[in-house]
Amino acid sequence: MATVNFSVPEEVKREFQEAFAGENKSAVIAGLMRQAVEERRRRERRSAAVEALLGMRSRLPPFAAAEIGRARRTGRP
Repeated sequence: MATVNFSVPEEVKREFQEAFAGENKSAVIAGLMRQAVEERRRRERRSAAVEALLGMRSRLPPFAAAEIGRARRTGRP
């Protein structure tokens, strides 16, 4: 296992100690770090997906307002 050293405000440390009293603090921190890594990866995937969609959209021809209106109404009750 690796050891990490982070500085946090005293208030955060105190609240953490209270919130996770009686629990394995190292396991809690490791879980939070895993969540942070996965959230970062999700954000990066979402960003890449948006960029891909915008890139595809920029290559499509523009549509007239009437065409857009017809498409919205098609198949609606």
